[in-house]
Amino acid sequence: MEIISLVKLSKGRAKICLDNGADFVLYKKEYESYGIKEGVDLSSLDYEEICTEILVPRCKKRALHLLEKQDRSEKNLRDKLKEGGYPSEIIDIAIDYINDYGYLDDARMAASHIRFYQESRSKNRLRQDLMGKGISSEIIERVLDEEYTADEQDLIKKILDKKGYDIESVTYEDKGKMYRFLAGRGFSSESISRALS
Repeated sequence: MEIISLVKLSKGRAKICLDNGADFVLYKKEYESYGIKEGVDLSSLDYEEICTEILVPRCKKRALHLLEKQDRSEKNLRDKLKEGGYPSEIIDIAIDYINDYGYLDDARMAASHIRFYQESRSKNRLRQDLMGKGISSEIIERVLDEEYTADEQDLIKKILDKKGYDIESVTYEDKGKMYRFLAGRGFSSESISRALS
């Protein structure tokens, strides 16, 4: 396999691109110890060794570190590892490893997100948040049914109070602004109309 490019990154790292389409990131000492330079061939034996001895353990450790800070969806974790310069086959191995220990659970992550934000966000907004995190719609709907206990009218009332919105003295323009604001937060037009009148 020919090394097409070696692009130096921050913290003494470099992104190595091979002619077979594989890209990975190594530290200076690591790529120097394998004699990796642009235009030079990398033996398949060395590539295998780099994957098994360096990239797989590092990717597993990075995945665990990311999950230590917060629950993540599988898609979000994959995206973060991809940003870190890990090849997809290495990411697959790390995700399988994480799954073997039950550390990755989209339903648990969704439930945690809903419990944390349900006092400040509408059901629709939470649904959009979770879809953006790559969680399947079946899991989202199931977990919303189980976890979402907030009363949207109370939520809207809290927002109106916080914004100093006075139903008695509000102008038509202010009412329109507030309607658009609440709609942007994912509240249904029926709930907004009821709260604003």
